[in-house]
Amino acid sequence: SQTFFDPNAIVLDFFAGSSTTAHAVMQLNAEDGGQRKFIMVQIPEKCDEKSEACKAGYKTIAEISKERIRRAGNKIKQDNADKDGIDQLDTGFRVLKVADSNMAEVYYTPDAIAQNLLSGLTDNIKADRSDEDLLFQVLLDWGVDLMRPITKNIIAGLDVYFVDDNGLAACFAKDGLITEDFCQKLVERQPLRVVFRDAGFKDDSVKINIEQIFKQISPHTEVKCL
Repeated sequence: SQTFFDPNAIVLDFFAGSSTTAHAVMQLNAEDGGQRKFIMVQIPEKCDEKSEACKAGYKTIAEISKERIRRAGNKIKQDNADKDGIDQLDTGFRVLKVADSNMAEVYYTPDAIAQNLLSGLTDNIKADRSDEDLLFQVLLDWGVDLMRPITKNIIAGLDVYFVDDNGLAACFAKDGLITEDFCQKLVERQPLRVVFRDAGFKDDSVKINIEQIFKQISPHTEVKCL
């Protein structure tokens, strides 16, 4: 097929099963030095309780799929250990799941908000969402390629995610931990885009000052708050 000859193809399998397709893509890349990528789609279908997979601890087909990719990648590298460039073979993958919005749902009208509800409205993000959840929402909102490399650095004691080097910087600290001193260190990187969690600012004046810092030192940076 055309995919076989295209070393940069993206292979999509809507019925991944145990991810045989992903295995084949990695194997082909190892053979010809290609940079093909794969997208596997699999619903969390439960394994039969009597199956060997379930007895081994795999509760869903999706869990089997992920483990197959891990083992296949390691095996391919081991089998081709003496081949030039095999250490550059990309066998990594990311797992994304369909979920509802990260943003808290507020149905109250102003006259229906009692005093005891105000504390629950200080953060507009659902309490069970992780930094990674928020990061991938931002990537989707901005149309950033989800396959771009992501690194996590610590700046002034806060976790900062960098996507595609300086393509995007994200800090989702909350409880007023984002300060002007932190921003002065972050702006030195001059990222193309930067995003903060709105609940991370101590107050509105800090938020305004940080926006001004970016305008003065890195005017090309697009600043966004969740």
